[in-house]
Amino acid sequence: MEENKNNLAFGRKNYVLMLAGIAVLALGFFIMTLDTEPYGLGFLGITLGPLIVLAGFAIEFFAIMAKDKTKK
Repeated sequence: MEENKNNLAFGRKNYVLMLAGIAVLALGFFIMTLDTEPYGLGFLGITLGPLIVLAGFAIEFFAIMAKDKTKK
């Protein structure tokens, strides 16, 4: 009987996508801090930053749901 030595929940593809999603999330939050309007009510704090954060969460969702072809 063969023993599976790789007991990780996800494959390499999933982890790479998760790291990319975390980087996009961090970028979105960083962009929100660049807003010079009071209380972050400018374009960067209200529109662009949250859209990039939303894209980061979408990447994270895809990273979790993606099936790695190398993992059996």
